[in-house]
Amino acid sequence: MSRHDDAAAVEEANARFYQAFESLEPARMDEVWSHGDHVRCVHPGWLLLSGWDAVRQSWEAIFRGSAEMRFGITDVDVHVEGDVAMVTCRENILSHARGQIAVTALVATNVFERHDGAWLMIHHHASATLAGDAGSA
Repeated sequence: MSRHDDAAAVEEANARFYQAFESLEPARMDEVWSHGDHVRCVHPGWLLLSGWDAVRQSWEAIFRGSAEMRFGITDVDVHVEGDVAMVTCRENILSHARGQIAVTALVATNVFERHDGAWLMIHHHASATLAGDAGSA
């Protein structure tokens, strides 16, 4: 595969992650994540989660408390180095959780690792940006 093909495959893997997020189904997250002890996740306002069990439990908790999540992903930048890839992007989120509707913009870093030809997430870190931040993702 060429570097361009790898970047396109990683961008597709990133899109599948957000589709899984929108589905609010833990089983869909199972399909896009690696399940090792080396995976990590930082949700906005949360502490670092280490290992697949902790990460999966966080998705279950988020999904339980959410009625709907819709993402508009912008400013996507993909970097591939061998069997590891990093995506930075801006998450523009419309959510309905705990009776509240919110519109939020976050910046995210998603790291993927190639396993048997498939790109699986090993790290997700999303954080809030300053109001009016015009910086790039």
